[in-house]
Amino acid sequence: MDDVAANYASAFDGHLAFGKRPAVLIVDFVMAYLEPTSPLYAGVESALASNERLLALARELKIPVIFTNVVYEPGGINGGLFYRKIPALQVFVAGSSLGAFPPSLQPADDDIVISKQYASAFFGTGLAGTLQDMAIDTLVITGLSTSGCVRATALDALQHGFAPFVVREACGDRHPAPHEANLFDLQAKYAEVVDEVKAAGLMKAAMGNHK
Repeated sequence: MDDVAANYASAFDGHLAFGKRPAVLIVDFVMAYLEPTSPLYAGVESALASNERLLALARELKIPVIFTNVVYEPGGINGGLFYRKIPALQVFVAGSSLGAFPPSLQPADDDIVISKQYASAFFGTGLAGTLQDMAIDTLVITGLSTSGCVRATALDALQHGFAPFVVREACGDRHPAPHEANLFDLQAKYAEVVDEVKAAGLMKAAMGNHK
């Protein structure tokens, strides 16, 4: 890995600045990844705990919070090729208990919930326009899975002009290998990957500037 890091550093050594108006974006942290009988179970309980702490901090600092979930019509008619490619997505048909947010990570009345059908939280949704209306310049991104919807969302955040800061401990995947590989690639090319302590410090500093 040291050789890989050195190789990448020679070409991908830039960094993004944390902005003045952040929002926390919690991607698809739902029961399908926490229920052991689910085909999408990922063993991400430690990531859930990290999200709980970051959510509490966001509420304390009055930082906007956006949740995403995945919802399909019966038969997945609005899921297109993505739904056909991954049969396990049927757990997200409207009304499924596996599509629910866990009890400890529930949206508040003033949070935003974006329901989507594809990997990116931006694709086919009004998220970009909503963030622009709120004058958000930075997204603290958490959720599931690192190699799927988190990666796609971070890439689209960058392409829409919102600096993506992906929180390492607050994301998860089915196996450490894709988790680490995608965090490595995101840091190299598309985002800033930070640990939870760093993310919390950046959030506090940004909101301190508003006083």
